[in-house]
Amino acid sequence: MDEQNYTHKDLDVWKLSMELVLLVYKLTEKFPSKEQFGITNQIRRSAVSIPSNIAEGSARKGNAEYIQFLYVSLGSHAELETQVLIANGLNYLTKTEFDELDGLLQKVGKLLNGLIRYRKTK
Repeated sequence: MDEQNYTHKDLDVWKLSMELVLLVYKLTEKFPSKEQFGITNQIRRSAVSIPSNIAEGSARKGNAEYIQFLYVSLGSHAELETQVLIANGLNYLTKTEFDELDGLLQKVGKLLNGLIRYRKTK
């Protein structure tokens, strides 16, 4: 694909991180209502931040700016990973839900790190 004509929507990491957002929203629907403004809100915000920063970075003109937004996305990924562990520790997730979420998180992290490495060579 010609790099001039692609957008963030063509990136596997963006697509997978969008799947992650949808899964996070689905799973947090079952969290206790007392957590609506607590861990539920935090997890959702972190999840949404990952593809959002990938998209914003790819829209920037300079490669350095793009990489900076990818690092912000990576930071949100780390936040989400931590918050998922907290939710799991509070027994808000079943083992199956945690495994699915964690597996997707690991894939997104690997792709995000790979994209950062690739952009650094440009």
